[in-house]
Amino acid sequence: MTQVYKEKILKDINEIPIHKLPGFYKLVHLIKTELVFDVNKPGRRSSLKGIWKGSEIDDMLIDESKKNWGRCLTF
Repeated sequence: MTQVYKEKILKDINEIPIHKLPGFYKLVHLIKTELVFDVNKPGRRSSLKGIWKGSEIDDMLIDESKKNWGRCLTF
């Protein structure tokens, strides 16, 4: 079954116009590097726990964010 998908992918790639190949390569490269990752790769955080420890957040920033969020929801 894997060979069938490989053949379908290669057929579709061969039908892409040459001038579109640089953009297609960027997409494939992005998928390869960002979406298909090795879970045992060192240096990747599995959690954001503790990332904000010791940070001070000004209430004025929170109020401004709430105002901006309300504007984003209006169409």
